[in-house]
Amino acid sequence: MRLLHTSDWHLGRSFHRVNMLDAQAEFIGHLVATVRERSVDAVVVSGDVYDRAVPPLAAVELFDDALHRLADLGVPTVMISGNHDSARRLGVGAGLIGRAGVHLRTEAAVAGTPVVLADAHGEVAFYGLPYLEPALVKDEFGVEKAGHEAVLAAAMDRVRADLATRAPGTRSVVLAHAFVTGGEPSDSERDITVGGVAAVPAGVFDGVDYVALGHLHGCQTLTERVRYSGSPLPYSFSEAGHRKSMWLVDLDADGSVEAERVDCPVPRPLARIRGTLDDLLADPGQTRHEESWVEATLTDPVRPADPMARLAERFPHTLSLVFDPDRTEADPDVSYARRLAGRSEQQIAEDFVAHVRGAGPDTHEQGVLRDAFDAVRADETVREVAR
Repeated sequence: MRLLHTSDWHLGRSFHRVNMLDAQAEFIGHLVATVRERSVDAVVVSGDVYDRAVPPLAAVELFDDALHRLADLGVPTVMISGNHDSARRLGVGAGLIGRAGVHLRTEAAVAGTPVVLADAHGEVAFYGLPYLEPALVKDEFGVEKAGHEAVLAAAMDRVRADLATRAPGTRSVVLAHAFVTGGEPSDSERDITVGGVAAVPAGVFDGVDYVALGHLHGCQTLTERVRYSGSPLPYSFSEAGHRKSMWLVDLDADGSVEAERVDCPVPRPLARIRGTLDDLLADPGQTRHEESWVEATLTDPVRPADPMARLAERFPHTLSLVFDPDRTEADPDVSYARRLAGRSEQQIAEDFVAHVRGAGPDTHEQGVLRDAFDAVRADETVREVAR
């Protein structure tokens, strides 16, 4: 059975101030063409269909167009909700849409209930694990402590239990939206840390033939059977080195996997350039970036006059301007943002406690801070889903 694995469409999202809807529509057309031209048997979409819980109308219309075009091909599609989606909103009409061959899996309760497809070699069971917010699903899975590994492990227990009841030789595919250990994140994914831990080990998914992951925006192979497709378009300059693609996966009769990357159309390359303004404007080595979307980091010790206008004369698609003067970390003029770069909310809070009272928090206090951050983030998730 030939599968096309994609994820993280983020319909409705812009790239800095650039509206990406036309590029997203071009990707949908490319997806449909790939399904038709490469004789794909099933499409799997591993979450973050939309960029936010209440997407703009234009994004909903594009999603509707995608559903119609996939259904018209007669090729089954299995799709899960991600942490950016409202599971309840995305799942509206799932039963009816499923009759057209587009199977939406947005509820934790159906983790162990597969979509079963068949080819000449027998059945393939597709299990959809939507993004599992630990605080919201721990009761469903009967876990004592809310954490990503605990709830995913419980969901996979249901998958393996169902698979054990099926005919010998039944192949299996799991769709999941999670941060799995070994994956390389970028700046454009929303933080899903719970209890100080964001990642779960790949071993959680043992026992199935292929795991189609979503959430991280870079296309990655964790093992031959566990892969991220990544986002089809760039959504941050941290993705400048990404090759945007989908996985074309052949699942053989014995469950062995062969995978090929299929490149996605990207409207412009990304470039991150750094130096003084005069150097960037004069350097012949920067010519290759003149038609790219550009993030320019200026290292001038004094902020130059009209930097964006001057950059735009050579780099007309400059979207981001960062000032980072060449100074040491000990320099009192180093910006607050630079001192905090790369630090988590937990670390910043612990540093604040140490600054205020002269000593950092003890183990118990660290736990209190962690629980507070988890509670706020869970409450924000509930509020967003309920909108």
